[in-house]
Amino acid sequence: MRALVLTGPSRAAVQEVPDPVPGLGEVLVEVERAGICGTDVELFTGGLSYLQTGVTAYPVRPGHEWCGTVTAAGPGTDPSWLGRRVTGDTMIGCGRCPRCRAGRHHVCADRDEVGIRGAIAGALAERLVVPARTLHALPPSLDAELGALVEPGGNALRAVLAANVSAGERLLILGTGTIGLLAALFARSRGAEVHLLGRDPEQLALARSLGFPGGLRAELPPLPWDAVLDATNDPAAPALALDLVEPGRRIVYIGLSGVPSTVDTRELALKDVTAVGILGASAGLPGAVAAYADGSVGPHPLIGATIGLEEVAAALAGRRPSAAGPGPKLLVDPGR
Repeated sequence: MRALVLTGPSRAAVQEVPDPVPGLGEVLVEVERAGICGTDVELFTGGLSYLQTGVTAYPVRPGHEWCGTVTAAGPGTDPSWLGRRVTGDTMIGCGRCPRCRAGRHHVCADRDEVGIRGAIAGALAERLVVPARTLHALPPSLDAELGALVEPGGNALRAVLAANVSAGERLLILGTGTIGLLAALFARSRGAEVHLLGRDPEQLALARSLGFPGGLRAELPPLPWDAVLDATNDPAAPALALDLVEPGRRIVYIGLSGVPSTVDTRELALKDVTAVGILGASAGLPGAVAAYADGSVGPHPLIGATIGLEEVAAALAGRRPSAAGPGPKLLVDPGR
């Protein structure tokens, strides 16, 4: 089959690789759509921290946002999965350690992350093999595009829940990329008043077209922010979030910068602010599926274009398709 392979910093190519075969408790999935994520870009450029620490090493087959159809089941796997459209958890714990047994498999020290770290090759390929225990069935009302947006949606939903804003309260989101816009959609569906702070004029225009007040830093209204959610890669944003949030409330960090950020913990303590970090979509996946299925969250406008595998390397290098719309998310159809 064809798969995208990263062989070193800024080196990527579509290669013919052996067909994957599902083992004990695993399924084979024919990939319908896969998303390109900021983590995939960092893997491509060599900037991902996992590469610096040795957790991940080239060659890497990326892709962790996906949906597809189960076409084969390995030994010991429930055959009822055959023929079902699914997506899956990126974070796959060992299942034996105290963290996994406590429901925190996404921070298992020995975890695999599909297409990022460990032994499970990613979904920027025609097919992939994953453990059946990580699957989430998709209802018929979800098309392939929505299926591929479940994983980023789960991340965004977890971030919104961590912000702990009630209906009528005000949430400020830093960043107008896919996660920032998804978080805005989820927060609004739960009754929050949402504002966005960004830098990209095109993405800010998209946010406004979706009904969200949004602007540059100089345009930020002087309002009390019941929670601030940082969905950027700006190393200055974590401190800005702490500066803007109301005392006694919450800041949520889901974005990662390429260099360390600095937060003054004296201010954190003196404002009695709770800071929450979010890693992975695991606990948010069912909620994302449900919100897409009932129509309370509709993320189709976030999709800028759907491309083929041969176009992914250029996209990872920052070259968007000429016909792409304003949406920040690029999806991949491996069958093209």
